[in-house]
Amino acid sequence: MAVKYNQWKALLAMSKASLIGIVRSPSAVIFSLGFPLVFILVFGFIGDNGISVKVGVDAATDTSGYLYRQLASEKSLKLVTGQAAAEMEDDLKKGHITAIIRITSRPAQGNAPACDVKVRTSTAAADKISLFQTILSGIIYKADDVYYPRGSIAKLEPVEVLPGRRYRTIDFILPGLLSFSLLSAAVFSTAFLFFSLRQTLVLKRFFATPIRRLHIVLGEALARLIFQVAGAVLIIAIGYFAFGFTLVHGWSTFLEMLVLTAFGVIVFMGFGFVVSGIANSESAIPPIANVITLPQFLLAGTFVAVDAFPSWLQPVCRVMPLTYLNDAFRKIAFEGQHLWNVGLELGVIALWGVVVYIVAVRVFRWE
Repeated sequence: MAVKYNQWKALLAMSKASLIGIVRSPSAVIFSLGFPLVFILVFGFIGDNGISVKVGVDAATDTSGYLYRQLASEKSLKLVTGQAAAEMEDDLKKGHITAIIRITSRPAQGNAPACDVKVRTSTAAADKISLFQTILSGIIYKADDVYYPRGSIAKLEPVEVLPGRRYRTIDFILPGLLSFSLLSAAVFSTAFLFFSLRQTLVLKRFFATPIRRLHIVLGEALARLIFQVAGAVLIIAIGYFAFGFTLVHGWSTFLEMLVLTAFGVIVFMGFGFVVSGIANSESAIPPIANVITLPQFLLAGTFVAVDAFPSWLQPVCRVMPLTYLNDAFRKIAFEGQHLWNVGLELGVIALWGVVVYIVAVRVFRWE
């Protein structure tokens, strides 16, 4: 009695072999995990230091005075000392430093410190000089309140502080980098794989076996799905344990992000099938894939919020599927929403999936 061919067993065998091939591929590991992890480490170590204003200190400045000590203790300021006057002047003109400050002491009045302050800047530093002036004025006003107390027209009550979550840099960057990893790996890996299988006649050999075509695709897709979900676990774990990435509901948030990861991979693989179908040579794959991925990397809120772009460009950003995946990741991780709360985002991504797989079926070639 003939044994019935087990399609699912063959599918799992293909997935296992493909997964081993992915792990052994340096390019797959670098693009899927290497680049995102490097970016996470860079942004994680930068942290939330915010804007730093670099200010040169004139050699004639009294560095023992009260005002200088207050400026030196300000975290948002970086004071440059010991630099030659001509070199500092050149840095000012090039915008490498925001201003040059000279503080000279004069006879004190009672126990209050007294000094003259001269600030020089250039048009090259116009973006930060206002911030420096605000910091300097704030320190002077605070000192005036201490040494020259005066009456006020209003009594300021203590500020009411409500409990909340601090939105760190890593909370914005990590979801974008995770989406970046999913899109790049799904498109490039899928496109190169199926083009190579077709060119080397491996697919043709598969047709000589009883395995169905659908199971061939599913087997390769499952391998990529497992690899990307495992990569997402690593990326999220490093962000959480090393840099304090926010997972509002703990394990449940983590699991929901993995479900969303799998959903994103499945949709984005459709773009890879399209690229492998329309590319006539292996060298044509990167340009075509970049047309799909590069605009999304730059405009879909991966590294910069969509709201930061000009108003005329934002509708373009809002069409891209990666924008909605980024938004969904951030809403689930930081805002504490659940998968059923991000229905709009999932719906748009699913709509893209339907469209792209319809195109993939039409252009995909087995031989």
